[in-house]
Amino acid sequence: MERHASESYDVMGEGLLAVSAGGRARATAPFRFSRMGPRGDGCQLEDTTIPKLARNMVRGGGSTDEVSGVPAGYTYLGQFVAHDVSFDKTTVTLGENISPARLREGTSPALDLDSLYGAGPHDPLSARFYERDGVRLKTGTTVAVPRHRAEDGFDLPRGGGDRRAERRKAVIADERNDDNVAVAQTHLWFIRFHNSVVKRLRAESVPHGLLFERARALVTKHYQWVVRHDYLPRICDGTVLDDVFGGGRDAFEVDAARRDMPTMPIEFSIGAFRIGHSMVRNHYRWNRLRDTLTLEDLFVFAGKGGNLGGKERLPSDVISDFRRMYDFRDTGLGDFVVDDDMLNRAMRIDTRVVTTLGKLPAGAFGEPGERSPPLHANLAFRNLTRAKMVQLASGPQMAEFLTRRGVKLTPLSPDQILKGRDGTTLHGFDAKAKQDLVEHAPLWFYILREAELNGGKLSGVGARIVAETFHRAIEASAASIVRKPDWRPTLRGDGTHFGMPDLLLVACREDPRVMAPLEPRRRR
Repeated sequence: MERHASESYDVMGEGLLAVSAGGRARATAPFRFSRMGPRGDGCQLEDTTIPKLARNMVRGGGSTDEVSGVPAGYTYLGQFVAHDVSFDKTTVTLGENISPARLREGTSPALDLDSLYGAGPHDPLSARFYERDGVRLKTGTTVAVPRHRAEDGFDLPRGGGDRRAERRKAVIADERNDDNVAVAQTHLWFIRFHNSVVKRLRAESVPHGLLFERARALVTKHYQWVVRHDYLPRICDGTVLDDVFGGGRDAFEVDAARRDMPTMPIEFSIGAFRIGHSMVRNHYRWNRLRDTLTLEDLFVFAGKGGNLGGKERLPSDVISDFRRMYDFRDTGLGDFVVDDDMLNRAMRIDTRVVTTLGKLPAGAFGEPGERSPPLHANLAFRNLTRAKMVQLASGPQMAEFLTRRGVKLTPLSPDQILKGRDGTTLHGFDAKAKQDLVEHAPLWFYILREAELNGGKLSGVGARIVAETFHRAIEASAASIVRKPDWRPTLRGDGTHFGMPDLLLVACREDPRVMAPLEPRRRR
């Protein structure tokens, strides 16, 4: 599991805001963050209220009545997307001496897949992500297990070196994408998608010198289309999305030049887009050989989050069967459709997180060997504490701010904040703590409460922050479907629909044996 030890946010006009369980901070944070709304001075929960709220948020989470209709793959697509637009990747892709132009290309909070491409094949440090042709991205080979042979192309490329930890390390532009198996395999399928697009363009006789840039632009635009038209509508109120993408932004970088490097609002990175923690399941029906993979297993069998199950590469029996994570019924290809009871669905977006996330495993946070209080293993506590440390605006504050900016929304009432709808109940909250929560509801909790009251989709404050951040992130990308509103997908279908299942089908060339290599071979 990715370590949650120290984070730092270089907020425009404020300098370095450090977040650390043990008081440590990173020396630099060249990634540019900003505030969309006001600073939360004096508008934070009392220190005694935060632990109570955190414990309640993980109490009983993960029951079957909380499952949504959203296929579970979108939970980890969301994590992949979050890594693409947030946090600093300069140490991976560009080194220390960076010109502003290269900074924009290599580390911008734009939706441009720099987490996949790094700074491109011609950059000395990023060249290691690419094959010798300087166009295709590398993949890795799994480790054979008693029930299945090694499979080439079904693991991330991994490093060399004398130490086992070095050999396990994924050679990818954003190492966080090897945090758990689900996001690692998502990254792998984006590699395969890029390589499949390269093959198509070669067949169309695109000159070699133009091949990479053409492929990257085509891949990026299809990816943006998936985010805008497949992912976001599943988690966010459609009327808000249509308003922002049709009429523009009201709150975030409203007057920014369209091609200028954007910033990343901390209201998004620390508040609104931590909704994925609510979507996580305790276990998944993973593939034919491992019908059940627990949440803890997802981290154990990753290179950064675990130890690959004691191996140096991914064991073959942990290869994803993404037919179980995405719904292929609308693609017209029956071989990719699994029985309904095999299709994993995400948990509903609400104020509960699964109990497993209330007890993060040792090593998931803090420094190696550090002994922390049990409460520090509660992910909800860490999220709430992080927001207070950077003085993030509260939910009521953001609702008031957005209303002043002309956004039409109805703030949550005190009763809605306290009671919600089939979400977190406030055990142990006395009248004072309840009043504290009403007045200073943390942004993350407030946004989850909004979604809970809206059938599991972001609305109000949360929908607006997410929609405006993504609109700006797509607008600022070198390849942008916001700046080219007439662009339509060309790689599959009639150009009116292209979702994550379509992207995966292009990546596997519509061959079910590639999508699910652990299934028995069928004679043709």
